[in-house]
Amino acid sequence: MGELDRTLQAPARLRLMTMLATVSEVEFVTLRDGLDVSDSVLSKHVAALAEVGYARSRKGTLAGRRTTWVAITGKGRKALTAHVAELRAIIGDL
Repeated sequence: MGELDRTLQAPARLRLMTMLATVSEVEFVTLRDGLDVSDSVLSKHVAALAEVGYARSRKGTLAGRRTTWVAITGKGRKALTAHVAELRAIIGDL
């Protein structure tokens, strides 16, 4: 058996990564509302994921207002896939 990814063990981070895995990129506000967390909590999670290369963010404009877009990276997608496979292996005998 492999190991669980420590970066992805936090439930909110795992949920964040699964949300990112389904889209090319998503607006920060959409992530915040989907995870039901504050801006500061989401910012910390995105920063932690970006620090290890699992996610990236970019600033942009949408309908005349500044916004932040977040996306999963190739490295992040591989890490998420491996983490989920490990979780499945752990619970496989249930």
